[in-house]
Amino acid sequence: MAPSIKTFLNTFNNRLEEPVRQHLKNVYACLTLSTISAGVGAYVHIFTELLSAGLFAVIAALGLVTALVATPDNGKNRKLRLGYLLGFAFFSGLGMGPLLEQVIMIDPSIIVTALIGTCVVFTSFTICSLLAERGRWLYIGSTLMTVLSSMLILSLANIFLGSTLVFQLYLYAGLALMCGFVLYDTQLIIEKRRHGDKDFVGHSVDLFVDLIGIFRRLVIILTQKEQQKRNRRD
Repeated sequence: MAPSIKTFLNTFNNRLEEPVRQHLKNVYACLTLSTISAGVGAYVHIFTELLSAGLFAVIAALGLVTALVATPDNGKNRKLRLGYLLGFAFFSGLGMGPLLEQVIMIDPSIIVTALIGTCVVFTSFTICSLLAERGRWLYIGSTLMTVLSSMLILSLANIFLGSTLVFQLYLYAGLALMCGFVLYDTQLIIEKRRHGDKDFVGHSVDLFVDLIGIFRRLVIILTQKEQQKRNRRD
């Protein structure tokens, strides 16, 4: 394993310039902090009575991410923008509280399994993007946005249809879509930095959304499988 890691690091260093590597370190540091903040938000909903998911959490998350986007990075306001990011992540995690609460009632280990699965999937597609040829995955951007738009329309239509088949399609296609966005967003961040964009706080938002999207869908898929197993036993 050690030679493989060494080979990967050498390839990584050869493909990416020092400023890009440093930028990615900052991006993933922000992503790590965001993930922790989201975990705290979920914990607050499930185990305390301080705050709970609801309309306020949705409005707060949208407000904070809007404030982040509306506040351009000037090199001096990064702490403020990081605060917006962590606040957005916190309320995003708070919003996932009800889902995680239901999963805990079925089997708490599902959350751990989904978390490990999310890390494996996200890391795998990130490495794939980092080691790919320059710009290789940027061409799928338009396709991803088209699929995303189609899925949004499909999900709205399913409110009235109530089709289980459509929901399953939305669930698994959504998981594949999030994986595609990890490939695309990672290479897009690299190219933005090469063109002088140093906004690592803003860049980490895209990856955080991808990460949360993968985790949420894995939680639902694993929960469905566990319920199916129990139904067969009964």
